[in-house]
Amino acid sequence: MKVILICAVILLVVIWYLSFLATRLDRLHHRVETSWANLDGLLQRRAAIALEIARSDFCDPASSLVLTSAAYAAREATVQDRSAAETTLSASLALLMIDSQTHANRGESMLFEELKSLSAKIIIAIAIHTDAVSSTQMVRSKFAIRIFRLAGTAPLPVTYEFEFDAI
Repeated sequence: MKVILICAVILLVVIWYLSFLATRLDRLHHRVETSWANLDGLLQRRAAIALEIARSDFCDPASSLVLTSAAYAAREATVQDRSAAETTLSASLALLMIDSQTHANRGESMLFEELKSLSAKIIIAIAIHTDAVSSTQMVRSKFAIRIFRLAGTAPLPVTYEFEFDAI
């Protein structure tokens, strides 16, 4: 009788621990999805501001064409092409940011100030996203999660190359 009780307690502790791990992993996956949604929204807003700048009088026709192309590529990029598109947009915007300090009028200066503020937010969002991804990957590498398949069918979260370029 005592052995059965001890086995039952051990079984309950193991079940509780596996349930705890599964819940933690689910929260981490939710954190990754939320951080990516936030980062994606900021990147989409950056592309929209880039299009506004490209359509303003600040840009010459060649710069406007390059910036418009980079902004549309970043907005419509697939998952596989996202890193290259975001890196191209960042490089295009970096060239214009240098000129913006001396040649922008008041309306254009407001756009560039909003872009600077948004860039700071993007750096923070990237840091949050990479932290969430690394935490999730670390938990998913645990033996109990792998052996009992507690991750289910959720894909392993990944970071993109442009995230490391921006930090």
